[in-house]
Amino acid sequence: MATVLITGANRGLGLEFCRQYATDGWHVIACSRNPDDAFDLNNLASCHPNIQLEQLDVSKFEQIDALSRKLSDCGIDVLINNAGIYGDKQSDGFGQLDYQAWIKSLVVNTQAPVKMAAAFLRQIKHSDKKLVVNISSLMGSIADNTGGGSILYRSSKAALNAAMKSLAIELKDQSVGVLIFHPGWVKTDMGGPNGLINAEESVSGMRALIENFSLDQSGSFVKYDGTPMPW
Repeated sequence: MATVLITGANRGLGLEFCRQYATDGWHVIACSRNPDDAFDLNNLASCHPNIQLEQLDVSKFEQIDALSRKLSDCGIDVLINNAGIYGDKQSDGFGQLDYQAWIKSLVVNTQAPVKMAAAFLRQIKHSDKKLVVNISSLMGSIADNTGGGSILYRSSKAALNAAMKSLAIELKDQSVGVLIFHPGWVKTDMGGPNGLINAEESVSGMRALIENFSLDQSGSFVKYDGTPMPW
């Protein structure tokens, strides 16, 4: 049975990844900050015994290390770094930035995915698929930024893209791949009700690319439908 580990699994894209992978018979390690309060995730797990719930706040690196130790004997085919935050507020534009919120955005959106990859590298290498997947955003594209604003979110996702591009290069000789996704503008709590697609369509597209991934694609920044994204 193939294994996927998903952060931020309690809602939105993370929950949909859990649903689709569990339905297809994967062993799903679903991580969330407060699994006891994750009603939808618990309801899904009650229908799928192949879902394993784990408590994980990705901003607390000691928790990442502890979970890695707990799962030391578990091969992880696909690590999906999905957990993320949008720290910008309309009242906090340039000149009034919340710098502590910016630090938190960088920890959760940039540093945590790198820490997850490092902490679980041995488990990833001991699997068949050997793939690190990162949910980024078109807002992390410097070339695409024509509207400004959202400094916290844009910078944290641009930094994620840069870091994961480096990881792709460094890990390629260990046969570990890295993918960076723009999931589209999705109707989720973060994406809002005006999103252009739903979570099912976005995740289905990303899963197809994950399934057909080859190592020569490592380091790619692509949309959920495979369209290359500008850096």
